[in-house]
Parts: sequence; C-alpha cells; structure tokens
Amino acid sequence: MLEKEIGATLFIKGSRPLSLTNEGYLLRRRAEEVLDLLAKTEAEVSCGKEELEGTVTIGCGEIAAVQYLAKIIEKFHEIHPLVVFDIYTANADQIRQRMDEGLSDIGLLLEPSDIEQYEYIRMPVTEKWAAIVPSCVPLAKRNSVTAEELAKVPVIMPSRKKVHAEVANWFGKHYEHLNIAAVSNLSTNSALLVEAGLDYALTTEGHCHFLKNPESA
Repeated sequence: MLEKEIGATLFIKGSRPLSLTNEGYLLRRRAEEVLDLLAKTEAEVSCGKEELEGTVTIGCGEIAAVQYLAKIIEKFHEIHPLVVFDIYTANADQIRQRMDEGLSDIGLLLEPSDIEQYEYIRMPVTEKWAAIVPSCVPLAKRNSVTAEELAKVPVIMPSRKKVHAEVANWFGKHYEHLNIAAVSNLSTNSALLVEAGLDYALTTEGHCHFLKNPESA
C-alpha cells in the first residue's frame, strides 16, 4: 500500500531480512528528518512555563570556535539552566542544509560559506590551516610546512568545494601539482588515515585538539 501511494518500489522482495531499495532509503531518511522536526516543534510550542526550557540545536564543525561557543553555553546555562543544547557536528554545507530544513537553530560555520540569507555575527576567533603528517616523518618535527613540500606528497583534502578554492590560493603555482589522494567531510577520519600511515591531511588548527597525538599536526 505504501509503494502504491508513493509510486515507487521501496522494498527488495524476497530478501530475508527485508531490505530497502535506494528509494526506500531516501524515504526513510526524509521521514526521520520530519520526525525530528516534529519533535522539535512540539517541544517549542509546549513550553508554557515561566522558566525558559527546551532544546537549542547547534550545528558546528571541528573548529577552534567551538571553545568560544562553550563559554557562551556556560553563561547561558547560568541564566536558563533548563535549556538543553543539542550539538550536531558536520561540515558547513551540511549545517546550512539542516538550518534551511529547520533542524538546526544556529550554525557555527567555517568560511567561505554562503551566509547572506541568514542573520549572523562573526566569532572573535581566527581559524588557521594546519597539516596533519605521520609522526615518523621529518616534517612532524617542524613548526611549519611550505606549499612546495605538501605538493610532493599525497594529500587528503576537505570535501567542501569552496574550501578547495581557498586552499588553491595558498598553494599558488604548486596547486596544479598537488596530489589529492582523498577527500573527507570531517577531519577526524582524515587524522585516523594519517595515523594509519596513509597520506597527509589538510585541516583547521582547531581540529588538532581532537588528535591523540597533537605533535603530528
């Protein structure tokens, strides 16, 4: 009945356990988003008490500005202790999508990002780029690395296209020789690949707080 109403095949017949088609997975994901939004809306409209309570959903990346965000949350909790903060970690493009769909109230975005349609303030934090390198190579003992040196090794890049343009400006003439071995939407996985001995990775300096071996960044 559901397939007839939707007009698409949602289940792979005859498989045990029952599995979903690509259309079925899409429908399930959209249904989960609708249920999340419904629960969020119900929590907001049912708050009729004098004391402010509810959930504030914040999307953010693995960036240094999260430490500044922690101070804001701490101050807010002193005034409104019943408010819960729901932190969703993703890259800027995914966070913007969740904001557009009403699933996130606030986004902590790493520029460059399209923010003209939102009300925004810039955080008093400067994000710097860093290279994650295997701890066994000579570059790990250095405080800095040049574009020419990174152009000679396989590199894991952030997946966002706008970030690629910014990185290209820094590499300058060396960008055309850059060996991009992989792309990743979150730096944590990039760091794990580097730790396993695969390639080097470009990330923001704020991410280095999440590394088990920060000396390798």
